[in-house]
Amino acid sequence: MTLTERYLKAVAAQLPKASREDIVAELRDVLQTRMEDREEELGRPLTEADEEAVLREFGHPLSVAARYGSGPQHIVGPELYPWWMFGVKVGLMALICITVIGAIVRVIVGDEEVGRAIGQAFNSVFTGGITIIGLATIAGFIIERQKEKPAFLRDWRVKDLGLFELAGMDADAVSRQLAGTVETSSRDRRGRRRGRMALSPSARAMGSAAAWTVLLLWWAGLLMVTPLRPEDLFTLDGATIGGVDYADIFRRILNLLYWPGVAYAACRIAFDLIRAANPGQVRFTALGDLAFGGVQAWLFGWLWAASPLSPVIHVESVQAFVERIRAAFEGGWWSLSTVLMACVVFGLVQALFRMSGALWRLITGQLMPYDRRRWNEAAV
Repeated sequence: MTLTERYLKAVAAQLPKASREDIVAELRDVLQTRMEDREEELGRPLTEADEEAVLREFGHPLSVAARYGSGPQHIVGPELYPWWMFGVKVGLMALICITVIGAIVRVIVGDEEVGRAIGQAFNSVFTGGITIIGLATIAGFIIERQKEKPAFLRDWRVKDLGLFELAGMDADAVSRQLAGTVETSSRDRRGRRRGRMALSPSARAMGSAAAWTVLLLWWAGLLMVTPLRPEDLFTLDGATIGGVDYADIFRRILNLLYWPGVAYAACRIAFDLIRAANPGQVRFTALGDLAFGGVQAWLFGWLWAASPLSPVIHVESVQAFVERIRAAFEGGWWSLSTVLMACVVFGLVQALFRMSGALWRLITGQLMPYDRRRWNEAAV
């Protein structure tokens, strides 16, 4: 068997059976022509080394066979790559937040020493990051092989391109965006502001969907974060502070909220994806915000009045609440129960405020003045 025949046999093994014989015959003719041209160039018959040199120039059998394969010859193509990178970066940001919170909880309850918790946090970011990248790559692989590209690749608008700003922001810019502010740098000679960085509604929705996806994967136990896995939330010990076993309280609360939490995160992801695809639907967004705000208000109301935490944080009147906060300020010492009380009340007020804004937008079909300004800046 000649080198050429051995080469063609290696190529044929990678080709689909239906078209194997035709492709091999075509390649044999091409290679025969190249061999004859090389003989004419050298002025003598080709040696085995010359024949191998021609075959090496033609390409490795795997590469040659891939030219005749069906479908894309890549996992994530250049058109999809910015979306893949965006999802990975936002996912990693959410993972880091979860990991840091988990490490802090471990240290507070005395389950781990500070140094060990930090080491586990770094390990968690590494292993969890690999999982996020792997899941994003699998999603990209599937999308690339669809007959029709998804709508977000085909039907895009210039005013929605703020989505890609997330991929280029540093930690400081991200914190400002999460705080709802708009980055404005210096002014030009005419006094006009420049350097705006305002995320479009689609960008904020996609960022929220990616973050909630990572949170749901972790909460369901599919994304392991070493310092604090979901099941560890139900087995924390040694968190008795001021005679109150907070570990037992949190374990009972989280057991009650596990499946509602899964359902809430799944609904939030679906809502954010629909919102990203239809950024101009003010009433739809308002309806979703009203519903999710209602769930949050119910959660904080339940924590205040009927949860296992209620006996620790509940006070009978506004005056008693104010007195407790004033005593903490004057005494310079905030007990954990007082901090939790303030957090629950703040969360309830924030949820009610969000619901009022959503209700206004649902009735009028118009954005609030502040939201309208951010919308317009994102479209510039």
